[in-house]
This record gives sequence, structure tokens and C-alpha cells, in this order.
Amino acid sequence: MDSIDSRGSRTRGHRGRLEDAWSAPLLRPRWARWMPLMLVPALWIGTRGGARQEAPPSMPLPEAPQVVGTELPLHVNARVEKWLRRFATTQRAEFQTLLEREGIYSGMIRGKLRARGMPEELLYMAMMESGLSPWARSSASAVGLWQFMSPTAVQYGLRVDAWVDERRDPVRATDAALDYLQALYRRYGSWYLAAAAYNAGPSRVSRALIRHAHGRTGDEELYWDVIDYLPRETREYVPRLVAATLLATDAEARGFRVQPTDPYRYDVVWVPGGTPLWRIARALDVPPSLLRGLNPQLIRGVTPPGETYGVRVPVGRSPQVVAALGRHAARWRSVD
Repeated sequence: MDSIDSRGSRTRGHRGRLEDAWSAPLLRPRWARWMPLMLVPALWIGTRGGARQEAPPSMPLPEAPQVVGTELPLHVNARVEKWLRRFATTQRAEFQTLLEREGIYSGMIRGKLRARGMPEELLYMAMMESGLSPWARSSASAVGLWQFMSPTAVQYGLRVDAWVDERRDPVRATDAALDYLQALYRRYGSWYLAAAAYNAGPSRVSRALIRHAHGRTGDEELYWDVIDYLPRETREYVPRLVAATLLATDAEARGFRVQPTDPYRYDVVWVPGGTPLWRIARALDVPPSLLRGLNPQLIRGVTPPGETYGVRVPVGRSPQVVAALGRHAARWRSVD
């Protein structure tokens, strides 16, 4: 995703390969399954810069792609079939890992999409952007589950400072990303074009529509009409989204065996500024990594000084934190 200047045009954004190309196996015990080490190899996520394979220029596109979806139209054509084959063969292991991680955030993201009347399949945009990892960071400094650049993040109400980076907050970043996608959909009347604009920037998509589609909007077919006039990465973006959706919604029938993962759930406890997460973890007798996983937006592992801050803790554990605060509040207010 690109940043937006004061005129509403997007400037070039994250193009570099994700630096957090995680390849470690899923952790155990259950509470650790969605910790930072659960990253996905760059083979699937790494579409920012670097070598990437394109559909052969001579590959014909059907004039009227078959539509097999409802909420988000899922057009099946040669470009989509190419990604279906890759995810089922050469990138099968990576896609399997992504399917297992889907269970962490899918409930939260799908709920927000339903509440807004948006297609639930847009969940898979986060899978493409970051591998569903709040710790993902591109070489161009796009950050978080939805890969926000700082200017766009601030424009959409996210806090980005020396203590808190809400681009890493799965909940707040999802709200901002859906705000942005809704704005793009209102502009183009097409989820395919909205997704393309999220990836390449609305100025590029609008320019392609003006030059090669007489400025028309409001039709999903238009994406395929202008696809060859979009940036290289964006030509693959919607085909990958469609292929991922088709495979993920029919994973078991296609031979994928997805292990269940614990969803992202938490209670909130308000603590004094300067409270280290490791002290809260000690009071709860849990590993500090668990608290860091629930609060990835606290980039220093400490609540911001000078303000009361809501820290996320495991469900049902907030009374323990409150009790510990009562005993040790003065000692906890430290940024050492």
C-alpha cells in the first residue's frame, strides 16, 4: 500500500521484499502459536521488489471469465489458474502455513467485514500483504498486518510514535485498512479495482482507467480490461487474491490439513505509563513473549510514559494484573 499526499494522490509505497520472511515452525504450547516466530517464507509474501514470475504475455484471458463467487466475485481465468497451481504445488508448504495462521485473526477480521457489509474474502488481502503477521515489515518500511506506510497510517487515525506503532495493532490496523478499502470501493464501485488501488495507489488505477477504459468505473470486469497497464505487482495482486480465496474456502477438499490455532482474544487492563510488559508477564506467570504477542503495537515493550494505557492480557487474567498493580504500582512505573 502507498502513502497519500495532500491532494489525495498516492506516492510510491512499499516495494521491497519483506524483511521478516519468517520460516520457523509453529511454536508450542498453544498460547505461542501466533507468536512472532510464526513467519512465512518470502516465497508467498515476497512480492515487493525482488524477482517475481509474471503470467506469459501471450497467455489469453477469457473474454467472459467464469464467476463462481457471490460476495466477492471470484473470476476464474488463466491468470488465476496459474496461482491455483502454484499454491497447490510449488508453494504448497507456504500456503499450508498461511492457512494455519488464518485462524488467529480470521474471526476478528471477518467480524469487522460483516459489520460493514464488506466481502469476508477481503481477509485474504491481509494474507497477501503480510502473511497475517503484525510484525511484518517491508524494505520500504511498510508495517503490520495490512502493510501501512506511516503517512497513510496517520491519515487513517493510527498512532505512530516512539512508543506505539498501531500499524502493528491487529485490531486498530484492520479498522483503518477497512476504512481505506471502503473509500476505494466508493471511488471505483469494484472490489477488484479497490484491491488494485490498495496495492498500486488510486492515481495509477485511475490513470489506467482513463487511458484504456474511457474512465469507466463500477464494473469488476474493468480490472481485466486494464490489467496489462497496471504495475507488474498489481497485475498479480487480484489473481492471487482470488486463487487464495478459492483454495482457502475449500482447503480440506483440496488436500490441505489445517491444524486449529488459538484466536486472537484478550482482556484489557489499564496500567500506568512506563509499565514494562515483562513485569505484567511476571505477575501473571506467563512468558513475556505472550504479552508481546498480544500487544505488538508497544514497540519498546513498555507502555508510553505519562499516560494510562490499556494493555491486552489473556482472557480472564485481568484481576491478577489489577491486584499486582495495587501492590507494586510505584515500582512498576519504570522504563528501564
